[in-house]
Amino acid sequence: MFVNRRDVQIQWGDCDPANIVYYPRYFAMFDDSTSTLFEVAGFSKQDLVRKYGLVGIPMVDTRSRFYIPSTYGDWITIETRIESIKRSSFEVKHNVYKGEALAIEGFETRVLVGRDPVNPDKLKSAPFPAEMVAKFTGS
Repeated sequence: MFVNRRDVQIQWGDCDPANIVYYPRYFAMFDDSTSTLFEVAGFSKQDLVRKYGLVGIPMVDTRSRFYIPSTYGDWITIETRIESIKRSSFEVKHNVYKGEALAIEGFETRVLVGRDPVNPDKLKSAPFPAEMVAKFTGS
């Protein structure tokens, strides 16, 4: 499985008045981590558009489990990988570590989408390209 890790320092604007990260900020971090995963794997946003004809990879479901809070100035490591791939949808998992401890588990379901060939004003799910499947699954 292809995995990307990135270190993130918690900023003042990430925190609520209790000085802990306001939970929607983690979802923004997860979105950045998914984009970074594709980029590091060699599939930039430009590649998705030009090479594969995709419009994007919108999220259709998300959830998280929170175990350990983080506060301003803390460093966390976000470990991101694609857990499974179907025809056009895929499951992403984010493990967030604070030091060695698992602080958060984040889950996303996303779909590859492109323009509908019949009606270009509409979007339609697109099949996962074989080279992307191979890169993310190691097969």
